[in-house]
Amino acid sequence: MKRALPWLLGAALALTAGVISVNTPGDEVYRAPFLIQGAGGQHPVTSRTLTATVLDTSFADRVTVDDADWHADGNWLVVTVAASAPRTEVDARIQLATLVIGDRVFRSSERPGDSITDADLRVGVDTVGMLAFELPPDVQTGSGELRLTTSFATPVLDDVVVLPLSLDDLPRVENVDFAAPTLAVS
Repeated sequence: MKRALPWLLGAALALTAGVISVNTPGDEVYRAPFLIQGAGGQHPVTSRTLTATVLDTSFADRVTVDDADWHADGNWLVVTVAASAPRTEVDARIQLATLVIGDRVFRSSERPGDSITDADLRVGVDTVGMLAFELPPDVQTGSGELRLTTSFATPVLDDVVVLPLSLDDLPRVENVDFAAPTLAVS
């Protein structure tokens, strides 16, 4: 028994080390953003750097910008968002807006030009603006998440506001006039 005890302890330690190494998360977990989940509806979600809510959502066959004499046809999802800065106006703007549907990620289009991503945000005063996502024709139903962050490209170790969207019963309009962001009047 005295001879077997060191072998049994060694095997138990090796097995324990194997279990720990298999269950240790990878490096991507340590650098992942913090997702601040919204409840849906028109309830604002506040993170460290951003407060946002979805005011309106619709599908459109065409997006038009009157000031620029620009338009584009396609399967557009247009989201009207109210956003503000919760604490400071330094670097307060939505730098990245993505739409996650299943395992597909769509970035908001820069083509319309007057997106809310171009607007500086104010503390305590909502800026109301639009985001346009040009989607493939097969994306017209389901559920998704609108993800907004003040960090551009990759929100490493920062917070991301996540607003749930249901695409199932959204109205489809022929044309949406893309409006420049404005300050909300209380």
